[in-house]
Amino acid sequence: MFAELILLPLGPVAEDCTWNGIPLHGEVQIVEGFPDIRVQIVESFPDLKVKQVTSFPDNCGEWTWVTSFADFTIQFVDSFPDIKIKYVESFPGLP
Repeated sequence: MFAELILLPLGPVAEDCTWNGIPLHGEVQIVEGFPDIRVQIVESFPDLKVKQVTSFPDNCGEWTWVTSFADFTIQFVDSFPDIKIKYVESFPGLP
């Protein structure tokens, strides 16, 4: 009887700075296989601008590298990424 409303994001990263329910800030571990997110580094048209921080990665796009107990894992790829990122020194987050 009632139509179901489905909201689709405009890009791979949702407006609340998540990808498939994973918040895109926090402690991140780089892995070679079975990542949570496949990431490609680009210079233009990123889905997310990332700033590497050493502590308190609490805001969208702020990542701290760890070797264990990560909030999520990533694998760097050259093709078919889940999201594309660009490293920035300031103003991380959605473009």
